[in-house]
Amino acid sequence: MEFVTLSMGSTLPIVGSGTNTFGKVDRNYMGEINGDTTELKDAITLGYRHFDTAISYRNEAVVGKAVKESGLPRSEFFLTTKIPGKEEYTANEAAVRRGVEESLAALDTSYIDLYLIHHPWDNLAEIPGVWRVLEEYVDQGILKEIGVSNFDEKELGHLLEHARIRPAVNQIESHPGKWNDGIISYSLENQVIPEAWGPLTRVSDEAQEALSAIGTNYNKTWAQIILRYQIERGVVVIPKSHNKERQALNLEIFDFELTEDERKIIASL
Repeated sequence: MEFVTLSMGSTLPIVGSGTNTFGKVDRNYMGEINGDTTELKDAITLGYRHFDTAISYRNEAVVGKAVKESGLPRSEFFLTTKIPGKEEYTANEAAVRRGVEESLAALDTSYIDLYLIHHPWDNLAEIPGVWRVLEEYVDQGILKEIGVSNFDEKELGHLLEHARIRPAVNQIESHPGKWNDGIISYSLENQVIPEAWGPLTRVSDEAQEALSAIGTNYNKTWAQIILRYQIERGVVVIPKSHNKERQALNLEIFDFELTEDERKIIASL
């Protein structure tokens, strides 16, 4: 595993696992929570330590349960969760605190490694107020790092102007057909680590064919080529799979490097 260092000094595994359909009936995002930790335990056995959840996913408790069931120390894990950018959680300081405490209780932990604002909202002037509450939790050591998700250049720039603690991460959609190069470059320029959600989603047949052709040079799958491309350009990835074999493959991306020509082909997809 490789790591990146975040703004407050934490080390983040560059490959993690999304969880938004874990612990749910029929593995459906909107499915009822059933508490099943099978996929999480498989991932932990394979070596995953970085897991990404959110209040909106409703399954923070499932992630916390898997961590407990693993028998490993809490310090072995890097847990990310997110507070919704909704008035229920952002209206005032008390609302923000309720969200943080809700996450702590659900994850059954005394601290959270990375806490994100899940998405921005129209009134940018309100976001720094929410951020200041999160900064106070960093001061207390309860939130180790704080960041944002789905912020564009304008939204991230506004927060950077008003933040005392620089956002550690900007988690954004990034995959073939929507690499989101602009916000990735802007984030990196401002020392905010870009993190790709859904890195293996919405990949066209044409893109898969081109990626698979590159993969033959390294005995790698099209999915592994995507993940390798992302980490080579400084993007953390959180692929998600319910299949243990594919979970394993998503970690096997550290034994090769793409050529400049290959990166140009991938960037054009």
